[in-house]
Amino acid sequence: MKNRINLPEPSFFQTGTRFVGCFRSVWSYRALRLFLGMVFIWSGLTKIADPVSFAAIIEAYGLIPGGLSGVAAIGLPLLEIVSGMGLLFDIRGSLLLTAGMLVSFIMILSYAVYSGLDVDCGCFGPGAPEAEAFHDLGSAIVRDILMMGIIIYLVGWRWFSKTQPIRLEELFKFNQARQKK
Repeated sequence: MKNRINLPEPSFFQTGTRFVGCFRSVWSYRALRLFLGMVFIWSGLTKIADPVSFAAIIEAYGLIPGGLSGVAAIGLPLLEIVSGMGLLFDIRGSLLLTAGMLVSFIMILSYAVYSGLDVDCGCFGPGAPEAEAFHDLGSAIVRDILMMGIIIYLVGWRWFSKTQPIRLEELFKFNQARQKK
């Protein structure tokens, strides 16, 4: 595009279009999806490695009865691992599951901040460095909001590129077709 006196545009406009173009790339979509999937898998694995300590963290929030904290200490990490695996393989519904968990985490952490609770976030299990250094729930909320931003980008990328994620039954059909050969 040229300006009114037919001079070429300055190079910073060209750099800006390259910058915007990288967000339309399939590689940025894949990289962010894989990053988010790995974060959720890592988070789930660190929590499931020590469910007793994670159950104590859940109890400190005071949101569920003590008898259910053990079930939550196993169920939530498994859900995170499933969500992370779904993101890695781009399975339909994994973004929705991840977004639902992040919204829940943001609400729970906001409740803790509002109530003045001095508890561990529990985001990356009981042995996380953030648990030993400080109990700053605000940074965990910011981190979760940033991850929601990644999810919004991923959904937008799918929408504008008209790309559909893989349906779970398609994976099983592919596997069945391979076994028949």
